Amino acid sequence: MSSKLSSFLFSLCDPRTYLHVVRLLHYVNYSHVRERGRMSVGPGTGIAPNASLRNGSRIRIGHHSHIGERCSLWAGESTGRIVIGDHVSLAPEVFITASDYRFVAGQPFRDQPKRERDVVIGNDVWLGTGVVVTAGVTIGDGCIIGAGAVVTRDLPPGAIAVGVPARAVSQRPNA
Repeated sequence: MSSKLSSFLFSLCDPRTYLHVVRLLHYVNYSHVRERGRMSVGPGTGIAPNASLRNGSRIRIGHHSHIGERCSLWAGESTGRIVIGDHVSLAPEVFITASDYRFVAGQPFRDQPKRERDVVIGNDVWLGTGVVVTAGVTIGDGCIIGAGAVVTRDLPPGAIAVGVPARAVSQRPNA
């Protein structure tokens, strides 16, 4: 019993314990709190506290939308914007990025300039769990994107899309 007690007391005195708390606070501030203040968010919109946001000044979300747990909205560093319409639902772990790397043979990709293009998501859109939306994509009003899909091309209004890459397999009635 004294061994467990001494281990517990030692952990309270170990500075690494408190350093971890500081790292955690820094991460939350870096990836959510500071960027949330830079975003344009409509009334009635909810954003999960563990959403990851980059370059919030280039992210706009309409009213009555929902950004689920562990979603990532990464706008470009200089020009790439993310525009999300009204009444949009992002399920957990959706990843949307407005920039990617160019690929030139013989040069490490991290040394190449990024290519930034706007992502536009219309009104009344639902993105299922784990959907990835790449730079330059427009998703039309009323679309439903199935879980795990990777959206690399524009989708017309009312499309129901699934797969990698995402393809429209049906059309929403009255959309």
